[in-house]
Amino acid sequence: MTATAEQGGPLGTLEHDALFYANDDEYVAGVLGFVREGLERDEPVLVAVPGWNLELLRAALTPEEMPRVRLRDMTVAGRNPGRIIGTVLTAFVREHADRRVRIVGEPIWAGRTDEEYPACAEHEALINVALGSSPAYIQCPYDTAKLPSSVLTDATRTHPMLATAFERWTSPTYTDPGAVAASFDSPLSPVPSDAEFVVIGPATGARSARVLVHDAGHMFGMDADRLTDVRLVAQELAVNTLTHSPNGRGVLEVWTADDHLVLQVEDGGRITDPLVGRRPPEPPHVGHGLYVVHQLADLVRIHRDTTGTTVRAYFRLP
Repeated sequence: MTATAEQGGPLGTLEHDALFYANDDEYVAGVLGFVREGLERDEPVLVAVPGWNLELLRAALTPEEMPRVRLRDMTVAGRNPGRIIGTVLTAFVREHADRRVRIVGEPIWAGRTDEEYPACAEHEALINVALGSSPAYIQCPYDTAKLPSSVLTDATRTHPMLATAFERWTSPTYTDPGAVAASFDSPLSPVPSDAEFVVIGPATGARSARVLVHDAGHMFGMDADRLTDVRLVAQELAVNTLTHSPNGRGVLEVWTADDHLVLQVEDGGRITDPLVGRRPPEPPHVGHGLYVVHQLADLVRIHRDTTGTTVRAYFRLP
């Protein structure tokens, strides 16, 4: 039995598995076995997976088990992979600080776009950094029948342990998670030539950024609540530029792509901590602005190079 704080034993540190499955039966067997082992050990259990897989698990859990398992739809909670560590994983660990927790998290599924995937894989690597000393056991399912082989290979690099419904083994290719996360910091797709832009600087402040994105979102039918989110993201990105860019200057651009409104700020600032914005910052640390950005946007991509940093935020259009 796993020791808990009340028993006077150590809570332990992170365990992080990739679960490979090829069909619904293997999925249910692998996830349900993991969940039931946690329930037998009296560990709090969270299952955050796409809605279609939630339905499989709801049908398999017994009436006695259901109230003991917290279920969340990852297509909602993890629409932006950058908010999963803070608002899903770390939040559950902190909620049960006196005991070891067990979490099923499925951030990668067939249908994730080419723009989303690097942020998803980066997230998987950074779990090992953000929660490395946490008393948690996290299982991440991967669909071997639908996901590309390159994605499955990446899973062996981001997870210390690999598993199926029937066995578990050490990953032979798992390596330094910080370096692996950095390998997914790839250049972003080109900005279209018809993108609207505004120069951010001490003379213009953040107001011009708010006006530009509000007008663009309004033009494409965003409602009042979503326009508020878009303005706030533009505000936070502009303030970050004014505060952290060496000359307090940058460029905000806005355009539409694949049914999304896209905001991008490029400046000469440097973001050295890959977890900035992914978990709630505590005073006096920086990162409040990027945390807000991750919470409100449907996807956030950050690219760092020798000249500065580019932050791109996506908002799904109605």
